[in-house]
Amino acid sequence: MMHLKDYYGLLEIETSATLQEIKKAYRKLALRYHPDKNQNDPYATAQFAAIKEAYEVLTHPSKKEYYLQQRWYNQSAGIRKTQDVITPVTVLKQSLELDKYVSTLDVFRLDKEGLKQYVLDLLPGSTIEELKKFNEPETIREIVSTILRILHPLPKFFTNEITTRLSRLAERDEKADQLVAEFIRKTERKNRLEKYSLILIITATIILCGLIYLAGR
Repeated sequence: MMHLKDYYGLLEIETSATLQEIKKAYRKLALRYHPDKNQNDPYATAQFAAIKEAYEVLTHPSKKEYYLQQRWYNQSAGIRKTQDVITPVTVLKQSLELDKYVSTLDVFRLDKEGLKQYVLDLLPGSTIEELKKFNEPETIREIVSTILRILHPLPKFFTNEITTRLSRLAERDEKADQLVAEFIRKTERKNRLEKYSLILIITATIILCGLIYLAGR
């Protein structure tokens, strides 16, 4: 499960804020981050989109009620909320945090399906499109490299969908695209070797059983 956005944090208000206080906070921040006032800076645009989303949820009764229910559940379950806006820097930060966590896990007890889903949640199609609006190939490349490192414990079957998304993210940067292509080649080679190894083990077992049978006659 991905972290729930902290809409109150994004609008820089208390959770007890009234409707008027929410509107006032939104107007102040919208003025500060509006693309027209920031020469279409992608970071300001991303921040503007985030506070607009927060405002639309917190001023809509049914959306706000559903958000508060999710927020309460996350707090009860110990899932931290985040007010990170979708930018190359924030996604890289989340990727590095996940990489650090995965490095502490026992590979043989790893929840492979859970890890796969977490990475997919980290990089949905909408996030990929947002990241591509930034002209930061080096940061994108670092995101790609970090996520590929996270995927190393996973069998090929679990990585296919993720590498497809990474290819979309890396399509404007030749070096990042090469990283993905090389990972796919290594994963496919590893998958073939594992299949051949399994066949050899089965064949050797059959031969050994046959020899034991013949020796016992």
